[in-house]
Amino acid sequence: MSDKSGEMTALSAHPLRGRVLAEVHARPFVAMDTPKRILHFAFMTDHKAAAKARTALESFCLDRASAPPPPEAKHHRVELTPAVLRWEHHGEFSTYTWEFPGNGDEAPKRKPLAFQPGADELSSVMRLLPQPGPLLVAIDLHLMAEEYIGETYKHLFGPSQLAASEVESGAAIVATDFHPDAFGFVRMLVLDRKLTSAQAGSLVQRLLEVETYRTLALLGLPEAQDAGPSLRRIETELPLLMNEMERSEGFDTNRRLLDRLTALAAELEAGAAKSLYRFGATRAYHELINLRLDAIGERPLPNLPTFAAFLARRLTPAIRTCASTEARQDNLSRKLARAAQLLRTRVDIHLESQNSDLLRKMNDRVRLQLRLQQTVEGLSVAAISYYIASILHLVFEGLHRQEEHLDPALATALAVPFIVAFVAWNVWRIRKHHTDE
Repeated sequence: MSDKSGEMTALSAHPLRGRVLAEVHARPFVAMDTPKRILHFAFMTDHKAAAKARTALESFCLDRASAPPPPEAKHHRVELTPAVLRWEHHGEFSTYTWEFPGNGDEAPKRKPLAFQPGADELSSVMRLLPQPGPLLVAIDLHLMAEEYIGETYKHLFGPSQLAASEVESGAAIVATDFHPDAFGFVRMLVLDRKLTSAQAGSLVQRLLEVETYRTLALLGLPEAQDAGPSLRRIETELPLLMNEMERSEGFDTNRRLLDRLTALAAELEAGAAKSLYRFGATRAYHELINLRLDAIGERPLPNLPTFAAFLARRLTPAIRTCASTEARQDNLSRKLARAAQLLRTRVDIHLESQNSDLLRKMNDRVRLQLRLQQTVEGLSVAAISYYIASILHLVFEGLHRQEEHLDPALATALAVPFIVAFVAWNVWRIRKHHTDE
């Protein structure tokens, strides 16, 4: 689309287009040369903590004459001689990854030692920044040439917990025991056989993500364990309430049972709402772990489990516990809803029956009032007619003194039918007027 001058006309972009395009490059792999020592930290951060962490990182960069992270950036790299800091912000956590030369403080020509110097010495750099939230993940990863260590790497980890495999089509060996050392770091070792810089960077990134997502996925297990006693109690009480429902009669009894069911349902839904996000996150992190493990292309080593096999044996039961707890919550919620609906139907039927009785009694009362009203109206017509006839009789007696031929009794008798008709007509008109209103 162009105008007469041949230049492209301005197009209105979607407000989220920039963020969507940037997401593809949100966490790029960084080329990495062997040897390297990586310390990786992950902190749980909510929205406010993440904002404070970004502000602190900006100040950290400016104090060292480095460019701060751009606004809305989710990752940033800071070159600090001799270390490099990579910061990333995720949905519920933030990571700080420190890269050090693999030889530490040793002379380049000396044979490097794995995980030397100790992680506690190197981790002091993390104190340069304020802690953004509770620490969840701490990883000490060492990338070094296989020729320097050979088979002795097996002695760096617990023999009963060691997991190791060939990766990247045999270009490297990775090993760990997924167990924190004396300094609180989970150690990971990458033995470089023939990795390119790009392969080394992507492999290290995926290994860090595997351990980070593994730890985050396991956050759902305490939620499932905490929900267990409440679920067992509800599962035990629900059949008892159902049996009581079969024998219950009367409005008050059913209403009491409905209140107990409603209380159980409220307790269950409160627990389910509390754990809903955590269980969903556990599933998502577990899927990410499997994707990362598939990407590194493990091949088993003799007599050693691969990362995937080790995690399948140790992690899968926890994931299934979370899934089972979530399924129990859903199942109980449906059962409680059906039971409450049945009881509510009973209560509604009782209420309708009571309302029907009340309406019937009200109809009887109205009919009785109507009869009383009709009786009173009849008596009123008679009484009013009697009084009017008495007054006319007195009038006729007065006229009789002037007109002797006028018989008062006869005149009164002749007037009575007209008086009664007149009074009855007025009573009917008044009643009709009130009925129309």
